[in-house]
Amino acid sequence: MTQGLDVSALFMDMVKASAKVDIVQKKLVYLYMCTYASDKPDLALLAINTFRKDCADPNPMVRGLALRNMCNFRMPGMTEYIEQPIVAGLRDKASYVRRVAVLGCAKMHSLQPNTEIDGIIVNELYALLRDPDPVVVVNCLRALEEILKDEGGVVINKPIAHHLLNRMKDLDSWAQSEVLTFLLRYHPRSDDELFDVLSLLHAFLQSAHAHVAVATLRLFLHLASAHPAVQADALLCTSAPLLATCGAASRELRFTGLCHVQQVMRSQPGLFGTHYKCFFCGYSEPTYIKFRKMEILVELVNDENVALVLEELRSYCTDVSPELAQAAIAAIGRIARTYSEKCLDILTGLLALKQDHITSAVIQTFRDLVWFCPQSTAAVCQTVEACVDSPQDSEGKQTLLWLLGEHGEQISSAPYVMEGYIDGLKTELSSAVKMELLTTAVKTFLCRPAETQDMLGRLLHYCIEEESDVCVRDRALLYYRLLQRGVEETRKVVTGPKSDPSMSVLTGRQEEPISQWASTFNTLGLLSGRDLCLQTAVISAADQPSNSTGKELLPDVTLSSPNDTEEEISLSLGPPLSHETFEKMWLDLEILHRQTLGSPRPRTAPDTLQAALQLVKIQTLAFTPGDTVLWKAYIYTRSTGTLILAELLQGDPQAPGSDESLVVSVKQQPVNQHAIRGFASILKSVLQTLNVDSS
Repeated sequence: MTQGLDVSALFMDMVKASAKVDIVQKKLVYLYMCTYASDKPDLALLAINTFRKDCADPNPMVRGLALRNMCNFRMPGMTEYIEQPIVAGLRDKASYVRRVAVLGCAKMHSLQPNTEIDGIIVNELYALLRDPDPVVVVNCLRALEEILKDEGGVVINKPIAHHLLNRMKDLDSWAQSEVLTFLLRYHPRSDDELFDVLSLLHAFLQSAHAHVAVATLRLFLHLASAHPAVQADALLCTSAPLLATCGAASRELRFTGLCHVQQVMRSQPGLFGTHYKCFFCGYSEPTYIKFRKMEILVELVNDENVALVLEELRSYCTDVSPELAQAAIAAIGRIARTYSEKCLDILTGLLALKQDHITSAVIQTFRDLVWFCPQSTAAVCQTVEACVDSPQDSEGKQTLLWLLGEHGEQISSAPYVMEGYIDGLKTELSSAVKMELLTTAVKTFLCRPAETQDMLGRLLHYCIEEESDVCVRDRALLYYRLLQRGVEETRKVVTGPKSDPSMSVLTGRQEEPISQWASTFNTLGLLSGRDLCLQTAVISAADQPSNSTGKELLPDVTLSSPNDTEEEISLSLGPPLSHETFEKMWLDLEILHRQTLGSPRPRTAPDTLQAALQLVKIQTLAFTPGDTVLWKAYIYTRSTGTLILAELLQGDPQAPGSDESLVVSVKQQPVNQHAIRGFASILKSVLQTLNVDSS
């Protein structure tokens, strides 16, 4: 049978063989009968009679074995045959038989899931929660959860919760973690009861089993949601088991530990600061673990360890894996926003290696650095000018051209580097590079016209007359017509800010409330990567209640758009976006809607603004300080399967022709114009209400 041969013809003989007393032979016969019962339903009745007879055997091992195999039959109409043996098994004196019978209840329900739940079985299972055998207790929880799943699962009240807490020490590690998950459904009614429960759980925070320690920590964070100091102490107690998990032999367990450490650091960034060496990458570790460790190292950098961390990251920059090397360079670039001088020396040295993927990554890091840290612009321009090798990939070319266009007056060789790209335009395959080259050429012409006029003319002529790509041709026509209007008109349209220090708020490491991420702790959502990309200042209006399923913290809210009474727009709060995800999507997407809201920035406290937006399911990512003249804010929300990103910008009231009205720019993926209009209308209503209240 195990070799795949059809031996079902021997079914009658095997039924007779089950009468033997030998337990090993019975196991083999039971396996045979379960395998072929579905193929021979008529003969299966003989097997059922054999099983029912063995369920009354004096040997508890035989009784349990017969009951377990009888419950494994997947045949219609089996419920009437197995119900009576299961009920008898629930009251059996042998714990092994009771274990099998409890799980048999769940199997019996799965055979006919649409039938009415048997209240007698449910009451029996609830009564068995006080069984002296710990395995029976845990099996009862599992069976009740399966049977009552349509009604919300097993109910954990005060007597059951206290009983389970007192039995924790008798359970094995996997049963402990499962019971801890069920206990998330119970919340003590008083502070005295709460601290009694936490006292019973405290010993499990430092369990030798990582899954028990993490499950206990999640329950701690859930129960102590109103006591931040208790939550902080629990995180401190669990730091040792989490660190031990990060060094586990199993790669999967190691990765899981790193994900949990990274999530804890969102609220306690300095908790693992003294253990930064634990996150140095091993030579034989897989790439996905190295990526996660580098992200953690960036968060752990301080004045004391910056030299050692940068030295470690520099060694990864020459790794045989181009992806890992580029990730290490990007990590150095993020550290450079705080420690510019030390990181610039390392990045400049990497250019001397003359490897394409390293050169491209360094140039991209320079772009981000001059955007976030304007004080580094001079040093970056000097390094770019001395760089002999140009990047060969599309992203690297675009980045270099952007630097030449934005800071061409500080890079003396900018026109000549750009001319090389213009001469090779016919062999360039990337449309994005061609459009970036057009923009760079126009910007360079505005600051260095004598050196750039001829090559700009050649570039525009080729793109308009010979280029087959419509997007490139349209961009060239746009610039050509702009130049016809005059240099000053072109300058107003083309030139923009060369850096944006106000966006540095996005890179700050602000401590988040624990309640912001506690609902996804110790869930699969933590491992998906949606919640873990170098977290930033995701601002929450108020602490949200914990949710053990890891789903949305708040239900959807449906709001009507004043401009469209026939349809409704539904906004919802999904998983928080990291600043890197938001920034990447903001740069990649096109602005689909821009609207002047007709009201100034509310003069309310920041917490009030965040709370008001949160009420209509709009999340605040970051905003500039209140005393900033050019005030801006970045917000996002979700609507009917689409993600809406928006920037609120207040103009300079002292500028000619400008007022203090807010302007909203909206981007979306995928596009839904109705959702965009409804979002802008809701946002406008909220801001007008806040302005009236503040007045």
